[in-house]
Amino acid sequence: MSPRPYNLGQRRGPVDRGRQQVLAAARRLLAGTTSYTSFTVDAVAKQADVARATVYYQFGSKAGLLEAVCDALAEAGQMSELAQAFTDPDPLGALRRFTGCFGRFWSVDRAAMRRLRALAALDPDVGAVISARDQRRREGLTVLVARLAGTSALTAEPDHAVRVLFALTSFETFDALARPDQELTAVVPDILRLAEVALRLA
Repeated sequence: MSPRPYNLGQRRGPVDRGRQQVLAAARRLLAGTTSYTSFTVDAVAKQADVARATVYYQFGSKAGLLEAVCDALAEAGQMSELAQAFTDPDPLGALRRFTGCFGRFWSVDRAAMRRLRALAALDPDVGAVISARDQRRREGLTVLVARLAGTSALTAEPDHAVRVLFALTSFETFDALARPDQELTAVVPDILRLAEVALRLA
């Protein structure tokens, strides 16, 4: 159970440091894990050099820990700027901003991101977290495509356009297009060109 706000007081600093310590350990474990069974609460606690109960106290469950890891990656990737894509008056400009935001997000920790995506297919806890976040990306693209459909820029069927853009803006596509030593943001122009060709964007 999470601590009550009135119990925190001066302990907020140590609690935050402990939380960051566990999150950093989780990312290291994800980046270095060779087996999906290796990512457990026990393994994270050992990596962070804390008690297993500390991880549960901070995050509640393995799913809660994974949510926090994804939130930390999103913060590092400046995903808060994604809102600008939905306020851009130009629908094509909005799509460019959206794609650029995800390129930056996927680039934050490529090894950990790759492992998270792989684990999602094997571990139900990871799968639930990643699936929910992918669904939010799909919903965002649905909004952007609806805006494009209201212009002459989009000639493809909206449902098809969402599926194509969902595939193109996935980590797997960015990861496949970028060289091993290359930042994933470098392939944003390639993603956009592929989208223009596939959807016949004017």
